Amino acid sequence: MRAMRTKLLAAVVILVGAFTYLAFAGLQQGWIYFLDVPQYLSDPQFHSQRVRLHGKVAADGLDASNSLLVAKFNLVGGDAKLAIVYRGVIPDLFADGRDVVIEGKRDAAGVFQADVLMTKCASKYEAGSPHGKGKAPQSS
Repeated sequence: MRAMRTKLLAAVVILVGAFTYLAFAGLQQGWIYFLDVPQYLSDPQFHSQRVRLHGKVAADGLDASNSLLVAKFNLVGGDAKLAIVYRGVIPDLFADGRDVVIEGKRDAAGVFQADVLMTKCASKYEAGSPHGKGKAPQSS
């Protein structure tokens, strides 16, 4: 009976330890928000690690192919510009001038290789706009 309690206690300690580790690792990764392009380019410590960046898609250099699942574009923030290659499903709202958040890592050639691409909410989804188009009607 005593051996059974010892085994059960050991199993509970291992499970609690594993759960605590996974919860801490998940929360730590969830705390990473994003960097702006100028902030990323000015700090070399980020160049060799995986990061999440925010900026606007520049009109120049935009080449997206839904069939090939590749988008090449420049991400701009202020006066800073960074070349991006994204591989994966391209969101419907992806277009030049759109705010995006990308996640990935810079390669040896200085091109940011992204594997996550999220477009920020478009203004057509603002509250109060009928059917998501235009502005809410004015009352007189």
